[in-house]
Amino acid sequence: MNVNIHKWSEVSAEVKNFVLKRAEIDISEHMKLATEVSNDIRARGDKAVLEYTEKFDKVKLSQDKIKVTEAEIEDGYRRLDPKIRETIEYAAGNIRNFHEKQLPEEMWFTEVDKGLMVGEKTTPIVDVCLYVPRGKGSFPSVLLMLGIPAVIAGVSKIVVVTPPNEEGNVDDTLLAAAKIIGITEIYKVGGIQAVASAAFGTETIPKCHKIIGPGNAYATAAKRVLANYIDVGLPAGPSEAIILADERANPHNVALDWMIEAEHGGDSASLLVTHSRELVDKVLPIMQEQMKKLSPKRQGFIATNFSTYGGVILTDSLGESIDFVNLYAPEHMEVMCENPFDLLPKIKNAGEILLGDNTPVTLCNFLLGPNAILPTGGFAKTYSSVSVFDFLKRSSIGYASREGFERVREHAARFATAEGFDAHAAAVADRE
Repeated sequence: MNVNIHKWSEVSAEVKNFVLKRAEIDISEHMKLATEVSNDIRARGDKAVLEYTEKFDKVKLSQDKIKVTEAEIEDGYRRLDPKIRETIEYAAGNIRNFHEKQLPEEMWFTEVDKGLMVGEKTTPIVDVCLYVPRGKGSFPSVLLMLGIPAVIAGVSKIVVVTPPNEEGNVDDTLLAAAKIIGITEIYKVGGIQAVASAAFGTETIPKCHKIIGPGNAYATAAKRVLANYIDVGLPAGPSEAIILADERANPHNVALDWMIEAEHGGDSASLLVTHSRELVDKVLPIMQEQMKKLSPKRQGFIATNFSTYGGVILTDSLGESIDFVNLYAPEHMEVMCENPFDLLPKIKNAGEILLGDNTPVTLCNFLLGPNAILPTGGFAKTYSSVSVFDFLKRSSIGYASREGFERVREHAARFATAEGFDAHAAAVADRE
């Protein structure tokens, strides 16, 4: 298997640009379709949703089957293997504990000058639509990562949209996750039609102010098209990860973790970043042996990944490796170096930072507690992971007593006059 090994100080600007850009899928055609489908759903509602679900998902539903009933949720919860249910409950507990720590004060005030009070009031958004993808399987972890912070934030109306399975149902693992976190409003719709339904509302599916959650290229295209109608949340593309390792890293564990995000798909990017050629020479044969234990499909994804957007970034020093991490701004990163906590302050741009030899991305993807829905494509330079803050909004508060007003009225009038706002100036200068 061909594996990219880029000596970062020697590769061309063209190669560097390719690595840093990752997979940029051209979704212009998807956006044309998204516009057409969204306009149709806006005009025809449920009827159009049902037609597109049959066309795209190959599932024929009737209008009364779009919404999952509470009985279906209860039945799915009961049917699920108790051991899997126990695992989901364990994960939910850790995720809940993590996100509860994020809750800010509901209200605070401070006196900026005598008689002048300022503060903030934090309130939950009114409603939210959680998009849970399906692909070839079920992703209860995504529902936990979206639903738990929404519940903790206090969102009063939480709607879930997710594509139906081949039988026209929602998978039991997802129903159990919904039951565990207390969500009861689920609709069997995905892709463009799900985003459009949340943006405009239909006879069955309610209009929402925000939609959040990862999706395929069609869902992404619909979010871009409908961004003027609904808050589309965090930008999320193909998965990506960096394993930052030094010469003391365990080659076996590095090989295992390097493959984690690479198995998501051929457009993912998993990079081993190190200044140790000796480590690379030890890791490569171990990785090749571990590959044999995987399904042909996952082997294919990893092979494509390591020969395109992924592979090895070989640097001249640990410092250069850290500089690369901050330039790349990965979605996931593991620090498999001696004294990883010492390196933590130096890492500025990453969706999540996992420290030490025993914290693979697997843990955070499912059950450690931190949110696994993270910015990709370099957006970790300006965006954060999904959190309770995605479901909250802040209102600024100000108060001036008469004494405080008299203290600042002349300053305020001057400012208003300097910027040419006569009415602003009059409101303070002429106040009785």
